[in-house]
Amino acid sequence: MTTIRENILDQIKTALTGTTGVSSRIFRERVTPLTNRSQLPALVIEPLSDTASHASTLPKIEWSLQVRIVCLVNGSASSTPYETADPTIESLHSNLTSDLTLNGNAIDIQIQSVDFELIDADQALGAISSTYEIRYRTSQTDLSA
Repeated sequence: MTTIRENILDQIKTALTGTTGVSSRIFRERVTPLTNRSQLPALVIEPLSDTASHASTLPKIEWSLQVRIVCLVNGSASSTPYETADPTIESLHSNLTSDLTLNGNAIDIQIQSVDFELIDADQALGAISSTYEIRYRTSQTDLSA
């Protein structure tokens, strides 16, 4: 069986399908570099942490999953990477929060922060990271239930 955490990560990727400008360039924990600019913009989904708290009256574990979604973009002579990324960031947020339960796997999704990084290259590149907290619940004895 698959854990609820893994189901949530899969549902995030599914929810981001159709995000403005990225086509099918949505990756989970990408470990190989994008090799050319035609692969941008792209989204990379990265789980950061998953913190448990135990409800004293229920045989359940409450989880707080921190997920970062990085939008990698090119700048141009007429716009900064941040300006280029803005429609994609708006679309990814709207797509992700359109179903706060992620197909019944989560209790809630909340944006935590957005970070900006300009990458020095022959042409300006930007990495805009949106961090979300996703709350969900499992059984104490079964992470898939």
